[in-house]
Amino acid sequence: MPAKEPPRTEVVFPDPREASEPGVVAIGSDFRAGTLLHAYRNGIFPWPHGQHVLWFSPDPRAVLPLEGDLHWSRSLRRTLRHHPFEVTVDEAFTDVMHACGTTRDETWIIPTLSRGYTHLHKLGWAHSIEVWERQGKARALVGGIYGVAIGGLFAGESMFHTRTDASKIAFATLAERLRRGRFKLFDVQVMSDHLASLGCVDISREDYLMRLARALSVDAAF
Repeated sequence: MPAKEPPRTEVVFPDPREASEPGVVAIGSDFRAGTLLHAYRNGIFPWPHGQHVLWFSPDPRAVLPLEGDLHWSRSLRRTLRHHPFEVTVDEAFTDVMHACGTTRDETWIIPTLSRGYTHLHKLGWAHSIEVWERQGKARALVGGIYGVAIGGLFAGESMFHTRTDASKIAFATLAERLRRGRFKLFDVQVMSDHLASLGCVDISREDYLMRLARALSVDAAF
């Protein structure tokens, strides 16, 4: 079922090419669905810092290349073949987001932000991958990742794990799904050692914005 377009809001973001040196484009706390989609379509995402909600378009921008085969490490390939977990899609979006916000010493996933993305999920724009561990007849959420899909763009927001390799399994599962769905751009925002180990690379903001324009014109299927 196609995602439902929310009402447009009055928010207009500056050109991300005019962002300050850290990549800050704007400051504000509007997490309505229309505002969030408008931001992503312009290469911008929210990132609360303390008392302030900053909207970023960093340069460079981290992405996972989806062209050709995905090159996982030998250990991750082995893990993907033999792990003991159950992996699902869109079964527990809010739980994944909550876990991403509670497994760190400091969290940027404030309640108003969580409500905004939960609304996006209900409209069909935001998605999650869940990794579960069976505990008798029950199961526990031990890893996951969530983000926003628009056209051929998937903007990854955050991931978590409470068991070794659970976030890597979620990430790899998502990446393979995006390739099958003909997505063109897997945005992971800001590089880290963990993302680099998964094959992510930095590109310039200008390159990202050009790729984004092409990706938004694609009718990909999550």
